[in-house]
Amino acid sequence: MKKFLLLILTLFVTAGCSEVGKTQPTAVTKTDVEKAEESLAEPKTEKTTTHKKSEKPPKNLILETLDNVEVYEKIKISDFVTDTNIEILNPDELISTNKLGVSEVYIDCLGDEGEFQQKVKYTVSDTTAPVILNMGTSPYTQKGEPFNLSEIVGFADNYDPVPTLTYDGTVDTDTVGIYPITAKITDNSGNETSWDMTIVVLNEIPDKNFSGSSDDSTTDFKDFVKTYEGENRQFGIDVSTWQGDIDFKAVKKAGCDFVIIRIAYYYDMITIDDCYLANIKNARDAGLKVGVYFYTTDNTADGIKEHAKWIAETLDGQELDFPVAFDWEEFTNFQEYRMSIHDLNELFNLFSAEMASHGYSAMLYSSKNFLENFWINDYNRPVWLAHFIDKTNYTGDYFMWQASCTGRIDGIDGDVDMNILYTDRPVD
Repeated sequence: MKKFLLLILTLFVTAGCSEVGKTQPTAVTKTDVEKAEESLAEPKTEKTTTHKKSEKPPKNLILETLDNVEVYEKIKISDFVTDTNIEILNPDELISTNKLGVSEVYIDCLGDEGEFQQKVKYTVSDTTAPVILNMGTSPYTQKGEPFNLSEIVGFADNYDPVPTLTYDGTVDTDTVGIYPITAKITDNSGNETSWDMTIVVLNEIPDKNFSGSSDDSTTDFKDFVKTYEGENRQFGIDVSTWQGDIDFKAVKKAGCDFVIIRIAYYYDMITIDDCYLANIKNARDAGLKVGVYFYTTDNTADGIKEHAKWIAETLDGQELDFPVAFDWEEFTNFQEYRMSIHDLNELFNLFSAEMASHGYSAMLYSSKNFLENFWINDYNRPVWLAHFIDKTNYTGDYFMWQASCTGRIDGIDGDVDMNILYTDRPVD
């Protein structure tokens, strides 16, 4: 995978592979996501206890509840009710928090006169401020060109797919110089996030293309294994067409246990990785465990379902040693995709549900910073952590750690990502 450097809040984080491209802005269809999840959910257990029905609540009923809840907050009725003198029959049912404004829930109750339903109204609010994903790590604009701050920074909101970006200050693109400004993001509920930054007007914008690592910054795979070896651990790599022609027998002989292979990528169409077919065949023939990852920039439910179907058809029933990895990492100018944080999380949920419907499980690939500040992973799906550091301080659950992007191993000419698999941690 290629590399990207992003900033959430005040942190710089390298998050694995970054690839460039945009889809046309399209709203996420949440109903498709919900239907996919519901179709794969465990069947609900039928109630076996029966009680006498009563249309009216008891006269001395006490049923106090929360007046306001946060949008997308997961709240059970048992937590929604703050005080009561009757038995709640559906305590584990979640109240709806997907839409701002006044909503209502029917609470199943059991009183002295029998069962009854009580309708309760509440207000769903958004009090969460937008999040900065890229504070302007390359704050350059070219002399003589129009200034567009949105091309320099990245941001997102938990609910609003199109928060507003403004700034205070002046940037004179007719004159080379340094211009301090205050940027501000505002969502449709009025929540704001602001920060100070400096815009640099130049005659020519510096080349931001990644030039690769120098030889003295690389790590030999055998040294990597020696550094991290221990019980319940295996070591592997992940590859794509960027690694070119691979001698997997030499890779295996060097001590590699597994390889995660890019099956395809999506910008405006699904494109199979040029080396995928050769890579998966040769890796299997060499005796390596294999998995696949799919890089996408899609922002639509229909597109995600198409991805999952295409992957399943391409795998054609082949068994994998790992869940299919969902790789979405276009955060530098995330606002261009016109999605909220919730929307992208729902797309991962949909991808996972669709892969399951085709007989494959899914996992989430992401950096430490985005796992902590962006991804929600409500269903506790397996996580492949990317954190290029000697010792990770990520405290969430993960079963595989991509610890280096500058590895060297026999059988590959150039850098390769190196991974640690923890075999005692649950994958499904």
